[in-house]
Amino acid sequence: MTITPETSQPTDRILAGVALMLGFCLTAPLLDVAAKLASSSVPVGQITAARFVVQCILMAPFIWFMGLSLRVAPGHRLALLFRAILLLVATFCFITAIRVMPLADALAIVFVAPFIVLLVGKYYLGEDVGRRRVGAAVVGFVGVLFVIQPSFAAFGAVAFIPLGTAVAFAFYILLTRGLSRRMHPVTLQFHTGLIASLLCIPILIVAQGSGSEQFDPVWPTGIAWVWLLGVGFFATLSHMMMTYALSLAPSATLAPLQYFELPVATLFGYLVFQDFPNVLSLIGIAIIIGAGLYMIHRERVTARQLMTERAAPPI
Repeated sequence: MTITPETSQPTDRILAGVALMLGFCLTAPLLDVAAKLASSSVPVGQITAARFVVQCILMAPFIWFMGLSLRVAPGHRLALLFRAILLLVATFCFITAIRVMPLADALAIVFVAPFIVLLVGKYYLGEDVGRRRVGAAVVGFVGVLFVIQPSFAAFGAVAFIPLGTAVAFAFYILLTRGLSRRMHPVTLQFHTGLIASLLCIPILIVAQGSGSEQFDPVWPTGIAWVWLLGVGFFATLSHMMMTYALSLAPSATLAPLQYFELPVATLFGYLVFQDFPNVLSLIGIAIIIGAGLYMIHRERVTARQLMTERAAPPI
């Protein structure tokens, strides 16, 4: 991912951005915990729909209080649709995986998404990406294989499902790059939730009574309501934290902090479900984090070189 350095933010704004990003890392795994708890009695499709319906409801007051327009330019509508579909697919795949897999294992595989973004940027979009960053991406994929191997032995083909999340989320990131420059982040989040909800609900209506384990909706009972609301609440809260963190601090400062989400997910997985990655998975997680941090380091070096070249007086 291309990182644009920003050096003009006051220190207090940068510290606020760092605090919000750490808040994201602490709250995003709670979304996964709530989804895994809900999946014991509620179909994955219904949990996915709840995530977006609740997000849409929670975002609506922000639209009103901030006086934001809901109008979408015709040129942005198709991109918004594809963005919502990609996030919908990513969410569905991830919840399907964590029904049986430990949170940390599934999330570690999803962290291959930045490497996919980098490779797509180089080989499809023609972005200038050096050999070292490509090498870091390859090493990151090797780390993912370390995580997948024991998960495949324990859970079967479901271990590959988080790769679907990674691919869908990578292209979601690429689409978000362009849209975020032309739409307010709150409006963007609201429309994503609205479109995804409108796509989910008809599927659940059609699947009602079908007996489908994934899509036939049920009436939640007891604490299942709390888990469903928690999925949407923590999804909205964590993504809003990330959005505003990126508006306060340079992405180069915040990017390494995202890997803090992995140990937090490991801790929650152990405390709530008594799940803990085995040695091979832990090695893979360490490789993924190391490769990701090295890739971020190389992006910083490249960004500094570009700034130096631009600042140099013409000869």
